[in-house]
Amino acid sequence: MAFPLVDGVPLFGTRFSKTVLTAVGLAPGADAGKNKLTYMEDTYLSQSHVGTHIDGMGHIGVLDCYYNQIPMGKYITQNYMKKLGLQNIKTFATRGVLIDAVKVFQAANKLKSNPACKSPCLDAGTVITEADLQAGLKMYNVTLREGDAVFINTGWNDLFKQYPAQNALYNSGEPGISKSAATWLASQKVIAVGADTWAVEVYPMEDTNEAFPVHQILIPNNGIHIIENVRTDLIAAAAARNNRSTFFLSMTVPKAVGTTGTFVNIEAIQ
Repeated sequence: MAFPLVDGVPLFGTRFSKTVLTAVGLAPGADAGKNKLTYMEDTYLSQSHVGTHIDGMGHIGVLDCYYNQIPMGKYITQNYMKKLGLQNIKTFATRGVLIDAVKVFQAANKLKSNPACKSPCLDAGTVITEADLQAGLKMYNVTLREGDAVFINTGWNDLFKQYPAQNALYNSGEPGISKSAATWLASQKVIAVGADTWAVEVYPMEDTNEAFPVHQILIPNNGIHIIENVRTDLIAAAAARNNRSTFFLSMTVPKAVGTTGTFVNIEAIQ
C-alpha cells in the first residue's frame, strides 16, 4: 500500500527528495582484490514527510503543547527531538479497515470527480463527514473496534500516479475528512488514520482561517498517527472483489531517533 520512493513524485510545499548514486565501483581500476569485487552505493537526500509516510507524535502541536502535553520547545536540538521520536513506535500489526469514500459518494449520487483523474475520484475541497464514514463502514457491514487502523479511499491518488504531470494539481488541494469526522474517529479509539492524499484532511479547510485542524485533533489531542499518500486504491479494489473491507495490517517504522515522521512500507493481507 506504499508508493515507490522515486524522484519526481508530488512533494508538498518546499519538501525535497533526491536519490544520487554516490559510489560507483565500475570505474576503471575501482575493483578490489584479486576477485575483482565491485560495488554500488547511493545517497538518499530527503525530508521525512514525502511519499507514503507516517506522522509521528512530534510532528504537530498546538503552540508549544504537543502530545501528552509535552512543551516541545524544551526538548529539541538542531538535530532531533529528545521526546516523541519515532524510535518509540513499535511495529503495527492490527486490523486495517478500508472506507471507500468514492463508493459512498457514488451511491449517494453526489460524486463530483476531477476531470484530470483517470478513475473516479472526489475532487479537492470535498468534505468527508462522519455520516460518510459510517455509510462506508455499513457498505461492508463493519463496526470499528479499538485498535483499528482506518484507511480512506478518495481516488485522489490517481493524480499521484500521474507524476510529474499532475503534481501541481495533486498538491493544490484534496478531498478529506472534516473536523467532526476526525473527532468521531478518535472516539472509536483507532490507532491510525490514513488516506490516499497528502494530508488526510480536506483542503482548502472548512474554516479557511484554520491550519490543518484535523492534524491537531488526531495527533496531539488524541495520540492517533496519520499516514499519508497511501495506495488505498489497491485495497479498495480487493475489497470490491472480495466483498470485504477489513485486512491484516503490517507496517514497520524505522527507529529513526528523534524524528517527526518517516517513509513506511505497508502490507495489507486479506
